[in-house]
Amino acid sequence: MALPTPLQAFSAVPKDQHDETQTITDGEKMTGAQALVRSLEDLGVEDVFGVPGGAILPVYDEIKDDTKFHFMLMRHEQAAGHAAEGYALTTGKVGVCIVTSGPGATNMITPIADANMDSVPLVVITGQVGVNAIGTDAFQEADIVGATYPMVKHSYLVTSAQDIPRVLTEAYYVANSGRPGPVVVDVTKTAQTGNMYYSWPQRMILPGYNPTTKAHGHVLSDAAKLFSQSYRPVLYVGGGAVRSKAGELIKQLSDLTDAPIVTTLPARGVVPDSDPKVLGMLGMHGTIAATGAVQRCDLLVTIGARFDDRVTGKLDAFAPAARVIHIDIDPAEIGKNRQPDVPIVGDVSTVLKDLIPEIERSQAIHGKPNLKPWWNAIDEWRTKYPATWEEPTDGSLAPQWVVRQLSDQAADDTLWVTGVGQHQMWAAQLIDFKRPNSWMTSGGLGTMGYGLPAAIGAAVGGKGRPVWLIDGDGSFQMTSEELAAAFFDHAPVKIALLNNSVYGMVRQWQTLFYGQHYSATNLLDGEAHGEEGVKLEANGDMPVEVPDFVKLAEAYGCVGMRAFTKDEAIECIKKANEINDRPVLIDFRVWKDAMVWPMVAAGASNDDVTYMPGIKPLRDDTVTGEPATAASEN
Repeated sequence: MALPTPLQAFSAVPKDQHDETQTITDGEKMTGAQALVRSLEDLGVEDVFGVPGGAILPVYDEIKDDTKFHFMLMRHEQAAGHAAEGYALTTGKVGVCIVTSGPGATNMITPIADANMDSVPLVVITGQVGVNAIGTDAFQEADIVGATYPMVKHSYLVTSAQDIPRVLTEAYYVANSGRPGPVVVDVTKTAQTGNMYYSWPQRMILPGYNPTTKAHGHVLSDAAKLFSQSYRPVLYVGGGAVRSKAGELIKQLSDLTDAPIVTTLPARGVVPDSDPKVLGMLGMHGTIAATGAVQRCDLLVTIGARFDDRVTGKLDAFAPAARVIHIDIDPAEIGKNRQPDVPIVGDVSTVLKDLIPEIERSQAIHGKPNLKPWWNAIDEWRTKYPATWEEPTDGSLAPQWVVRQLSDQAADDTLWVTGVGQHQMWAAQLIDFKRPNSWMTSGGLGTMGYGLPAAIGAAVGGKGRPVWLIDGDGSFQMTSEELAAAFFDHAPVKIALLNNSVYGMVRQWQTLFYGQHYSATNLLDGEAHGEEGVKLEANGDMPVEVPDFVKLAEAYGCVGMRAFTKDEAIECIKKANEINDRPVLIDFRVWKDAMVWPMVAAGASNDDVTYMPGIKPLRDDTVTGEPATAASEN
């Protein structure tokens, strides 16, 4: 039988052999529950999210007014996980949540999977039935370690109180070191109520876990050589660069090599959009300049990214002429989807600090390639194919216009959060990102309902920074109950609800690929759209409003507003920016037939990107050769 790997091993004590005998007597005597709370305090945890329940009650009993961390009661366990994610992304710290066993733990599976896909450091503490009840199908028993095994970085089943401080020390370290990710600590009620002797700090036992942070061998000189030979380089930057806080180093690399910067969805803002070398997001809904640059580049420098299908489109047609440098802290990502010419395993910031001097030395010897023709081609794409949109035909608001107004009126230090859907793409395309680590969205898993709880976590971690959540009416309703948590915890989240009364992205695909068969897409939560709504009211037919989002916000003690026109929208945004003592929700009535453009159909080559209906800028493009020639006009 194969042994479990060191990071997936967990203890399982047969119930007939469980021994309560305490052999360690050094330290302060206390219960396991007390030790769990004390360990979080000694780890420096400042904020914890969760929902109580029977199997975790001993721990909650020890969370008191003088506990050093702030506990935030959410209304659903999934929301607790997403709030911890938003907190982690805002602060760069580990997000911590505490929930009960059974359904409480299984409700955490979605945020655990979400954090795993987006490399977000979480420690998820779950209650578990007593050791003697494990395997008996006891009330609210669920094997959460087994259930989450494929989607966690590490997991523990704690059966002894004495193990709690060490396990939490290890969990906190594992979650935030190497490639960040979620760690599950399943604590039996036996361990919570048992006695132990507490001491701090704890010695970790993690055999085999030694993340590589520094590049080894001659890979840096090999990478520098490729830069010296490249006339069409591109820096393809992913979420790993954000986790490594490498924004300034990426800008240095770009300035040194003149290489343009394109980003994945999670990496938006890693270098401010004001930098002329930033081309925006690439891929399925990326800019023409970003997607075109990657498709025509001769050197693709992949920094903390994983060649996701939403980026690459048809994989074997992605950046077909490029040699590849791949920098990633996770060796499993190297060569997983695209075989690199120069593989570099290490922390992005550490690698770039060593790579930049190597390139400087190479340039001193060999000079710097002439990239002017390459930039001429890129600038032609940017000029000919800027961000644009179709105007509504029903008198409602263009959702893209709303996003642009939100961005234009926002403070420079605003934290931006989205749900998942069309609004998410418009936000990524149209917000002017001015600071790194200001963008939170569910990328890899695409979790609808992520937005509101993540925004609450961002507000807690941001400590006074304004937080704007751009959400859709469909995504918002999956966790709208968290308005109560935001109100009671004084988290003044500002919510821009782009209400088109449909599942927008689903409707877009139904329009384009399913013969306009709008099956199970209409939400009937805001039918009073522009002229259509006016006609209904004139005929004495009251439009359907289930729910009425303004009344829903007010029912939760929040401020609710609604905007049908541009003037109303601008006034609502202005008022929202002035309110800082409670959450604010604005119900923007937007066009249900608005589309996210540009777009690459799933599985198609990025060369087939559609800028607007009927316009495919890269299909007949002939940017080839060394040095590059200007992009041909389609």
